[in-house]
Amino acid sequence: MVAAAAYALPFRVADPAGAVRLAAVLEDRVAGVYSDLVRATEGPARREAAAALREAAVRAVRWRGGDVTFPGLAERA
Repeated sequence: MVAAAAYALPFRVADPAGAVRLAAVLEDRVAGVYSDLVRATEGPARREAAAALREAAVRAVRWRGGDVTFPGLAERA
């Protein structure tokens, strides 16, 4: 027996291209969370959040094959 997922995907993934698109969307969302954390913190925590934001943005670019103007702010741009 396989347990059901405890979350819903943002869209149905039916093929490898959809999986790549999903990976890019998820990395964009992760970048958005790190962007919020950068704004909300200071000092070492902010530096770590900024590094994580950069890493998520780079992963999203790799999945998508192109970049966005403001990583982590895709929904707000």
